[in-house]
Amino acid sequence: MLMLPDDFQPATQPLTESEQSPAWWLIFANNQLLVRPSATALELPWASVWPFAKWATRRRLYLGKLRGQPCYAAEAATAEPPPGWMFEGLRGLWTRLDDGLLGVASQALQLIEWDRSHQFCGQCGTPTERRAEERARRCPACEFMAYPRLSPVVMVRIVHEGRILLARAPRFASGMYSVLAGFVETGETLEQAIHREIAEEVGLQVQNLRYFASQSWPFPHSLMIAFTADYASGEIQVDGREILEAHWFTPDEMPGLPSPMSMAWRLIQDYLEHH
Repeated sequence: MLMLPDDFQPATQPLTESEQSPAWWLIFANNQLLVRPSATALELPWASVWPFAKWATRRRLYLGKLRGQPCYAAEAATAEPPPGWMFEGLRGLWTRLDDGLLGVASQALQLIEWDRSHQFCGQCGTPTERRAEERARRCPACEFMAYPRLSPVVMVRIVHEGRILLARAPRFASGMYSVLAGFVETGETLEQAIHREIAEEVGLQVQNLRYFASQSWPFPHSLMIAFTADYASGEIQVDGREILEAHWFTPDEMPGLPSPMSMAWRLIQDYLEHH
């Protein structure tokens, strides 16, 4: 599953200005990561200073240390990679790039997007300044503080008489189904968001909500918060906008499923293991 590794220590700047340890560089353009194929795996740039002298960047951020080595994020000024390198989306790097590096890359992508979209104060329009002591951008005119954004999404697996409810959204590939999910709205609890989303999208009521797990999802800055639930009442009535189809499935008739890097996949696999 996509997640920050336990041996990663986040920080906003190196401990000393003179620190010149070799570092991983997570370089993005158009939300894709720069990688280089090798004989056995994919590689990231590895250097104590910016490794591409003639390649300009729009922004650079210190991330912290992974396994004792510094990590930097950068956004390239152009999407033309150096010879031998290529850009790929994080979804396509699942199982091909080291799990720890992929987890740090997911954070890097979110921080690059946040830094890019908060160059100016949302209150007065003044250019903001990056703070060294914390992950924030500050307006020097009105002192408004902008922190990295996080959008909570609830996800729920519903089971009834041994069957699991799976649904298909318009954006899904043909034949693929998943559990229900939706963004938490202002003023809602997680539980209220679950009940609202299920009622709106498929016309059902549920009971016995239980927390399952959570996952950072960098597309672009979501936190997936997963629950399980039991069917309570109602008949399936899809809304036709968010959900096109929804059906009850048994373990021996499963449709196409989401990527194994997703929390939805974990929820479904847990159901299959227990049924």
